[in-house]
Amino acid sequence: MSDNGNGRSLERYSIDVPQDVLDDLRTRLRATRFDADLDNETGYYGLSTQYIKPLVEYWADGFDWRAQEQRMNSHNQHRVEIDGTPVHFIYVRGKGPNRLPVLLHHGWPWTPDFNSKLIGPLTDPAAHGGDPADAFDLVVPSLPGFAWSTPVGRGDLNYWKIADIMHKLMTEVLGFEKYGAIGSDYGALVTSQLGHKYADHVVGVHYGGELVPGFFQSDKYWDVTEGFKIPEGATERFREDWLYFEATRAGHVATHMLETQVVTHALNDSPVGTLAWLLKRWKEWSDRWGDFDEVFPRDFILTQATTYWVTQSIGSSIRMYKNSLRYPWKPEHDRQPQIEPPAGLTYLLGDAYPPDVRTAEERIAAFENGPTRAWLNPVNIKVHEKGGHFVAWENAEAFTGDIRETFRKLR
Repeated sequence: MSDNGNGRSLERYSIDVPQDVLDDLRTRLRATRFDADLDNETGYYGLSTQYIKPLVEYWADGFDWRAQEQRMNSHNQHRVEIDGTPVHFIYVRGKGPNRLPVLLHHGWPWTPDFNSKLIGPLTDPAAHGGDPADAFDLVVPSLPGFAWSTPVGRGDLNYWKIADIMHKLMTEVLGFEKYGAIGSDYGALVTSQLGHKYADHVVGVHYGGELVPGFFQSDKYWDVTEGFKIPEGATERFREDWLYFEATRAGHVATHMLETQVVTHALNDSPVGTLAWLLKRWKEWSDRWGDFDEVFPRDFILTQATTYWVTQSIGSSIRMYKNSLRYPWKPEHDRQPQIEPPAGLTYLLGDAYPPDVRTAEERIAAFENGPTRAWLNPVNIKVHEKGGHFVAWENAEAFTGDIRETFRKLR
């Protein structure tokens, strides 16, 4: 048992996957029936057999899950039940004179491990070249339905329902009256809902790319472009960038929305299918100008794929998309902006979105003239060259600095 800092005791949680589950995984990997994959050496049709086969072979006979398990268990972890839903979270109390509690949400297809580089610098800034006055009490959850916050006993979870669970985690389980919220990708939607519904408790929000409530609720809910057509007379750079964005984003949204359970049946039965589905996103959403294999080493990739496999969370995580349509978001108030707490934003120029952006000035202009601007109360906008969509993993140093700056005046 450990004290949460507010006089309450929490039982420590350790990841310990049963050996028979790992043995079954290895058996399935060794029996993989690889496709012939003709004329796809360059990956024109998607991840090639040539690319993925060596990774699968290493997964079966070289990858050390227990070593990764031990690494992840070095963090102080807990698991509780909230509204009948298991909630796993890393909780690290900061080292500083005026610590601020913050939630750090991941996205899809991430796990809490994508946020692991931020834990030390945010909780113990002095040990990482920072000011102790910027220390946070950091809570890093597995979003319900993802990773170690499984199995869920309900099929209706989505971002605004998860926000209610996260608020109860912070206020009822951990006893914080006020807290901050940070999020990227699907976790940005959770963050936005917290800032909308619980503005009296949320002192500030920070995004690694913002998303706002109502996402996935348009008439073309399955189309990430919502029917956008490249205008006549568009520059060649705009055209190339927009087609690249569509190629990297459209497939998974349409599949998750239109074939939610069909693809789940396939992926839940095949570890290589799960790996390919996840790896395609990691590879194509990462820094379009960077070296993927350098930033995403194979042990990290296989740790995340193994996490999805052993927790059987691929299906419950995918369902979050269509549940945003089936259980649509409704506003709690009509105040403006809808997300009232002060907001910080971190943008990395290697992301495919938005198209036709190359400089910090262009990226800020895209936000200022974009659809999310009216939702937010921005107080800190930063743009960095290095990194793509996975902000906390690809450029943790920049993200850490921006988070500190956003919350510095909100303590």
